[in-house]
Amino acid sequence: MPVPAHVRDWLALTLAPGLGARRARRISEQLGSPLAWVDASDQALANCGLPQATIQALRRPDPAQMDACLDWLAADHHTLVSVEDELFPPLLRQIDDPPPCLFVAGTPELLVRPQVAIVGSRGATRGGLDHAADFSATLARAGFTITSGLAAGVDARAHESCLSAGGPTIAVVGTGPDIIYPSRNKQLALDIVARGALISPFPPGTEPRPGNFPARNRLISGMSLGTLVVEASLRSGSLITARQASEQGREVFAIPGSIHNPQARGCHALIKQGARLVESADEIIESLAPLATELAGSLQQLLDCEAQSELDKCEFAPHMEDDADYQVLLDAIGYDPTPVDQIIARSELTTAQVSSMLLIMELDGRIIAHPGGRYSRSA
Repeated sequence: MPVPAHVRDWLALTLAPGLGARRARRISEQLGSPLAWVDASDQALANCGLPQATIQALRRPDPAQMDACLDWLAADHHTLVSVEDELFPPLLRQIDDPPPCLFVAGTPELLVRPQVAIVGSRGATRGGLDHAADFSATLARAGFTITSGLAAGVDARAHESCLSAGGPTIAVVGTGPDIIYPSRNKQLALDIVARGALISPFPPGTEPRPGNFPARNRLISGMSLGTLVVEASLRSGSLITARQASEQGREVFAIPGSIHNPQARGCHALIKQGARLVESADEIIESLAPLATELAGSLQQLLDCEAQSELDKCEFAPHMEDDADYQVLLDAIGYDPTPVDQIIARSELTTAQVSSMLLIMELDGRIIAHPGGRYSRSA
């Protein structure tokens, strides 16, 4: 099957050396959209701050790299989600210089659901790992998608516990989507792809490099309503994630620990700097539930607006009893647990519409979320 031209154009934007998220956004701001480079002159691109070498790389992408990306995308459940796609994480779109596109293995619809990031030390204590598991499971059962970085320690335990609780989890990696780092987490990565999503802003073949991981951490915090730091030393990369979350205007939570535990000192430093001290996942749920509902409502409002020819006439979605789409969706959900793809097929609504509407209905008590991304009507 021929690859659509716009996919190659997005890939060229991602592969061009020296471009990056900041210059991609400058292209969008000055020329109207990230893909405006296709029809722009070299001088117009130079005016956007692109070096001549980058412009030439855009015009003539490296064939081997392009083929590697296209081969990866040809596999089942592999997707490229651009910043203009309806499935691009809505909160990530709001940060300064979001990546132009994401490589997604798994279920891309999860990217628009409310997420909580759980991060912490690679060398976490037994108690820290237990906290990561308990908080992750409780948040997952409350309807949040757990997002982390697939690292050893707290990250891996948060992913595992979320899956065990029947919830979806998202792993953001600092490599290409085809490279698992650390390698010991290969099976976990496969489980995440099967029941969640693994995403990367880096093209296939990108090896783990130190400079990739701050960028990965920025995406973890940028996609999430809030970030929970379980354990962290004073030099932990988790503190970078927490700082970025704070700079992005997101909630930061930290679990306190013993004053004699060096892995607790980073959390204590965060609390001194204004992070919220939490002793139970219920405190996070109470804090983020209104934001999760607002996010789902905003996404639904955006979809409704896009369906109208005049945006100034757009109003917030009416109550679901008066909204035909909600009735169609409810009719598509039986009393037996039904997979999301079947609900989408029955309702004939878009995947993004269904994702946001399911969350609103779940929070309203109309439906029940089950393991494996299935839903049923409440009795």
